[in-house]
Order: sequence, then structure tokens, then C-alpha cells
Amino acid sequence: MRRLGTGIGWRPEIADAVEHMPGIDWVEVVAENVCPGHLPDSLLRLRERGVSVIPHGVSLGLGDAERPDAGRLAALAERAEALGSPLVTEHIAFVRAGGPLTASPRLEAGHLLPVPRTRDALDVLCENVRIAQDALPVPLAVENIAALIAWPCEEMTEGQFLYELADRTGVRLLIDVANLHTNHLNRGEDPAKALAELPLEAIAYVHVAGGFERDGVWHDSHAHPVPRPVLDILTDLASRVSPPGVLLERDENFPEPTELERELGTIRAAVEAGEREGSLARASATTGEHDTTETVTGTGIGTRTATGTKTRTATVDESAPDASEPAPTALDEATRQRLGLAQAALLSALVAGTPVPEGFDRVRLGVQARALAAKRADVVAKVAPELPLILGSGYRTAFIAYAQGHPMHGGYRQDALDFAEETLLGGRLTEGRARRELRRWWLDRSGPAPRPKSRLGQVGRVGRTLIRR
Repeated sequence: MRRLGTGIGWRPEIADAVEHMPGIDWVEVVAENVCPGHLPDSLLRLRERGVSVIPHGVSLGLGDAERPDAGRLAALAERAEALGSPLVTEHIAFVRAGGPLTASPRLEAGHLLPVPRTRDALDVLCENVRIAQDALPVPLAVENIAALIAWPCEEMTEGQFLYELADRTGVRLLIDVANLHTNHLNRGEDPAKALAELPLEAIAYVHVAGGFERDGVWHDSHAHPVPRPVLDILTDLASRVSPPGVLLERDENFPEPTELERELGTIRAAVEAGEREGSLARASATTGEHDTTETVTGTGIGTRTATGTKTRTATVDESAPDASEPAPTALDEATRQRLGLAQAALLSALVAGTPVPEGFDRVRLGVQARALAAKRADVVAKVAPELPLILGSGYRTAFIAYAQGHPMHGGYRQDALDFAEETLLGGRLTEGRARRELRRWWLDRSGPAPRPKSRLGQVGRVGRTLIRR
């Protein structure tokens, strides 16, 4: 795996700062937020300087029960080619459920939800990853996500699940140490145990980010400074394997550039501290009388010392899969349907208010449902910034109330239109300036073409129609 170095998530709000930031070797961009034919000038200038740009997808839904959408895969491939990227990344998550597979309404989560760590889910995920690998022009790496909820009756730990995924598909891993911290606080999972079980040689790069605690729940916000426990997990990881790349994620509430540079310096220091610890531990181990090392060639997954500690002595052959391994068998469609029914029941409870499926924590599901509604409100405010301006301080309360009874069926732009329509038809706004402006905004965008901006424009349109006759 090529070494990337230190990077930062490129966002339009900090584009200028990133360009002038010292020591930035590469950047990551949200794939869905860039258009291949109209790349931002800032990204083009970074590319000209030799800075690698990696597209990071958020909507493919590799953990969905259905197969990945061919159009979404083609769009991700197009972005990778336009950016000259060495790889692309996505998440181990499901983002939609329902539809023909389960004979139920299709629902969109609007955010990343955890897949159950079960054999069925792993089988589906492996086949979906293979489909994506075949469609993409560069290698794929997949990221562990932060979770507020846990599925009942899971059969594997996170480390075991990721190990088998990488072993069966050869996919690379994007390890988010902030998400390991989140799952430690919210689900009681030990980050050190997860790292010990991971196929470290499969790591493509590492994410680092901040969050906040509210009412005993840690929220992975990407809008706060990186806390010390996350840096400690990064140091632990770096003591086990030298990560090819480490990237700071920040999505909003951006600080001054000097503060971002300080955080990047702290991240570098955490990696260096881990590498020093690892070097000392390995030097000490080589002096032991009974230390032996088994070297594995091929995928490089599973190399361990006799004491069970993973080393970095595995070699990686990326040219071809092991010919001795049998080809993967076709997945039974009933497996997809079982997973689809479980995901649809959970998502319906979260976004449509249906009963909580058996075995789930009702309180924690309520926290997740509110988090999904808040996420929708935030994203809609970005894609339709006129709505908060029109509705003022009442926008967020109104949207969250709407979201709790109205699942998202399309994208965020359609969600904005549906919210405006429901607000107008539901009588939540009395006659006045806000209602008039919201009605005008909705009418301008809800038809097949924009409305004329003035009465003169309407006259012009009528005139052109008459002339064509």
C-alpha cells in the first residue's frame, strides 16, 4: 500500500486554508460533493502540486441488503478517475432499506447505520464489496463507523468482523480511531481488543476526529477538537503498525487555520509516539529466547508472533488473488431478504415511528432517531440555505418535528421540498411574510422548470409561445 502521509479533509469552507497549510501530503473529499466536470479550483491547484486527492463516499450503502446501485458505483468511479486518485473509500454501513426485496416502502436513513455483525450480514457485505471492487478503477477501502445502537444477538466482535471481511475480499480498511472511541463509550467495546483483532496489514489509512458527550452518549460530530482518548488509540494503533496515512476530519464549526495546524501537529506526535513504543517493544521481543514469527505471504492478513502480537513482517502481493483459494459462491437470495427485513424494521422504527424491533434498547433507539432527525435538519439547511433564512429560529424545531413523522424517500433536495410543502399545507405558518416567501420558494423549485421571476417574464413566455405557433 502506498504511503500517503498526513492529510486533512478538504471542505469548501477551509479550502484556502488547506492550500496554504504546511505539511499537507494529501486530502480527502466527500465524493458526493464534487462534480467531475467542474472540480473546484482549489482541488485542481492541489493536484497540480502533487497532493493526492481521495474521494470518500457516504451514500453507496455497501451494508444494504440490496446490491450496490450501478449508477452510484459509476459516479464514484468517475470521481476517482477525474481526481487521479490512488484509491476510493466508503463505509461499512447501511443507509437505506425496504423496496422490492422486502415488499415495503423504500426508506432512506440520511446517515450511516451499523450492520449487524452476523454471518448473514457478513455474507451480503462481502458480495457487495466484490461488486464494488469490480466496478471501480482503483482499490477500495472501507471504514468502520461510529454507532449509537447495537444489534441484538451479534455473532462477532468488530475486529473479528473486519478481519473476515478483509480476508474474504482483499478489501483495504480505513480505520477511524474516533469511531473506535465512540463505540467504546456507547457500546462498551474495548478499542485495544479491536486493534488486536484487526488485520493491520490491510489498513489503507486512518481517520481522526472529535466529538462531544451529551446525556451519557458520545456523538461523533466532526465539529470539535480531537480529545486525548482518541489520540491515545491512535498511538496504540501506531505502536502495532505504521499507518500509511493519517487524516484529520472536520466537517463544521471550523476553527482558525492555526488551530487546525496545531491539531495536525498533535496527530503527528501521537503517531510518532506509537511508532517509538512499537520499535522498543519489537526490539525487546527479539531478545527473548522463545519469540518466533510466522510470516504469511499473499494478503498479508493474520501475521502474528508466537505470543499473539501482530507484526509488520508480512509481505503483500497485490497483483493477484491466491489461486489456491476457491472462488466465492453465489449468495443465496434468502440471505439478502432476511437481512433486508431486519434492516427495514429497524429503519422504520427510527424514521417512521413504527414499533421498536425485539431486542433493541428503546432508549438508545430514541437517541438515534433524534440524531437522524437532527442530521437531516443540518444537511437540508446546507442544500437549501434559504429555508433557515425564511423560517428564522423556528426552522430547526419545525424540521425535526416534521422529520419524526415523515421518512426521507429521496435525496436531501427532495426532502427540503417535501418539508416546505408539508409546512405550507399543514397550516404551521400563519399568513405573513414567512409564509409568502416559503410558498414562492417552493413554487419556484417544485415544478419541472423554474418559474419566471416576474410578471414581465410571464408575458415574455406567453409571447414566445404565440410566435412559435
